[in-house]
Amino acid sequence: MTYNAAICLESPITQTPLMRLPLLSAIAALFTSVPVTSSSNITRSASSMVLETGKMNVLHGPLQPLTRSGDSTHPAGFMRDGTCWGLSSSDDPGQHYVGAVVSKEFLEFSKARGNDLTNRTPYFPGLKDGCKWCLCVARWKEAFMASSEMGDKIVPKVILDATAYDTLKQVKIEDLKKFEFKDHQRAEL
Repeated sequence: MTYNAAICLESPITQTPLMRLPLLSAIAALFTSVPVTSSSNITRSASSMVLETGKMNVLHGPLQPLTRSGDSTHPAGFMRDGTCWGLSSSDDPGQHYVGAVVSKEFLEFSKARGNDLTNRTPYFPGLKDGCKWCLCVARWKEAFMASSEMGDKIVPKVILDATAYDTLKQVKIEDLKKFEFKDHQRAEL
């Protein structure tokens, strides 16, 4: 089945047609960086969307905020803007890339390893069971590894679209998906 629909690209300055392309070719051109040629040999590069890996999530889409204004633990993230950015190691040495919902068991696990996330300070809200927070990749992985002996409750649930792509340098996507937080409403916790 073929479609005869076409799209006409115009010059932004003169508003005159630059080329006429079949609709499907025009749409494809918007998502590739391959030059598009019309029958009159006028060539125009199509634009492409490129995300830096620090702004991508583990599902290869745009990184979504973990917390928003009004959430009890907002603003989360190393930059305290609600997002678990995949920043360089020099910007965020702790690699707070995992968008997670913590459990009481995880908080106890973390405290036993010297990082008490339950204490409130002027710069930290103090976490409780069900809070959302950007966790260090190494701490999440440590809990994941310990779950074989201590049970799955110590592993924080992961909000995949709010977890930075760079997490995949240390953790398999299958392991993250096993602990995916599936409440799509992201109800205030």
